[in-house]
Amino acid sequence: MANGGIIGPINDPTRGDLTTTFTASGTYTSPGFGPGQADYLVIAGGGGGASRRGGGGGAGGFRTSFPGGTKLSIPSSPVSVTVGAGGAGGLGGGGSGYPGSNGTNSIFNTITSTGGGGARGDGEGAGSNGGSGGGGSSGSGGLGNTPPVSPSQGNNAGSGSSSAPNYGGGGGGGIFAVGTNGTSTVGGNGGAGLSNSISGSAIAYAGGGGGGTYQGGTAGTATDGGGGGGTGGTCNSGTAGTTNTGGGGGGGSIQSDTTNRAGGSGGSGVVIIKQTCASPVFQSAPGIWSLNDAYNYKKAGQWVAAPVSVDYLVVAGGAAGGSGGGVGGLGGGAGAGGFRTSFPGGTKLTLAGGTSFPVTVGAGGSAVGSDRGGSGTDSIFLTINSAGGGGGGGLGTRNGNSGGSGGGGAHGSGLVGSGNTPSTSPSQGNNGGAGAPSVSGGGGGAGAVGAAGSPTAAGGAGTASSITGCSVTYAGGGGSAASGAGGAGGGGAGSPTTGTAGTVNTGGGGGGGNSTGGAGGSGIVIIRAPGAAGISATPGTNTVTTLPAPAGGCKVATFTVSGTLTTG
Repeated sequence: MANGGIIGPINDPTRGDLTTTFTASGTYTSPGFGPGQADYLVIAGGGGGASRRGGGGGAGGFRTSFPGGTKLSIPSSPVSVTVGAGGAGGLGGGGSGYPGSNGTNSIFNTITSTGGGGARGDGEGAGSNGGSGGGGSSGSGGLGNTPPVSPSQGNNAGSGSSSAPNYGGGGGGGIFAVGTNGTSTVGGNGGAGLSNSISGSAIAYAGGGGGGTYQGGTAGTATDGGGGGGTGGTCNSGTAGTTNTGGGGGGGSIQSDTTNRAGGSGGSGVVIIKQTCASPVFQSAPGIWSLNDAYNYKKAGQWVAAPVSVDYLVVAGGAAGGSGGGVGGLGGGAGAGGFRTSFPGGTKLTLAGGTSFPVTVGAGGSAVGSDRGGSGTDSIFLTINSAGGGGGGGLGTRNGNSGGSGGGGAHGSGLVGSGNTPSTSPSQGNNGGAGAPSVSGGGGGAGAVGAAGSPTAAGGAGTASSITGCSVTYAGGGGSAASGAGGAGGGGAGSPTTGTAGTVNTGGGGGGGNSTGGAGGSGIVIIRAPGAAGISATPGTNTVTTLPAPAGGCKVATFTVSGTLTTG
């Protein structure tokens, strides 16, 4: 490139790669820079888990060129992108088991990843084939890598057991491993997922769902929790696969011969495209440049963007409170979503300039009729993963669930759910409170444990943060039924009827209810950058604001829904 008459080497600016993440179907258009080659990761929707000692759903097909594989040629015309939905979980209620549905395909260019196989419940036989196979119930597991591609897009599922006393359902297949077989007392574990860094951070995808059981025993686990596989039920419903990971849903259980627990739905897929040397911003510009050229490229938004050091607050979705099904004092308060932050004084994250970064905001958990509340889902930014809160114990499963903060135990000596699960330092949350005869415990919060069982057991307090320039408290635990107060920071209060929901975008846990527990509050992700940094946030419901003095004009990106942060 000409250098304006200045004596020196010929200038040869280099553009960085352009990474685009599709969490829903859309259209990809090449910006016109670079050689028109791109790496890809295409994950299909996971299969749904089945009800009634159901198998776990198979993970969605996993196909990628990154790292080191054959790139795709990208045309100049727009290319349609399809992101597959997760399959529905088998219905709960009476009667025979209900199957989980297959996930749907994800497609980009010539690459099609097949939806995960739906699982089968009691009396339904073999699981369905798919990207990875769905688990069986008293039958064989479904086949993975169907239709076949090379490298393989998934693995086979495990078979279900036909032996008493607990008749474990088979685990769904994952991209890294087969689902394991159910046994007479244990549901099969879901096959492991696989981590990939095409987005700029290591994220695990495509784990299979765990199998459910009959009236007790041990539920199958999601072998790779980051891969989004659900956990099967032991007198509870299967957990849903994680959104945009292609994880399989967990299998549901049987509480009685006439009451089946629903299977968890599969997680939706994702498509990520990393086009070579296509960033509108130069990655480097060596050589000697005239001020005029440098000014013109800067004005056009193409000059080299410096790295940006940012603070973060990542709060996961709070869980739902336990549901007592009309039994007084039964529902435990829910645990708050995990709370992780660098502000003030912690270790910042360094972001490359001119780059887009995916942001995941976890959803709050949903109440489950007459059972333990559903867990919240994780919030994620780069290497920071805050875990969803653990559900409060209920009529079906008395123990609180573990999570970012743990759920409170239901009455009748329900055990606490553990907080800070998985373990982080500093801790992301606290334990719930234990249940006691006729009374339940409160859910754990980011700042304190949930109160032990009493008629007014409160949720644990949350933790305040001033990252936005104002002090706001997040991640309070839910109060126990019938009248436990919610913890400061969005925790919902317990109720003799329906527990109060956790506050939206605080990660607060829902309150326990004698009838129905309150839903968990959704999480939030906040990024704080220096005032000189150029940052933007999409979609439009997310915002970027500039703080007044004395904050030095810092810019704050607030994500209330999942989206993308882009550095200038």
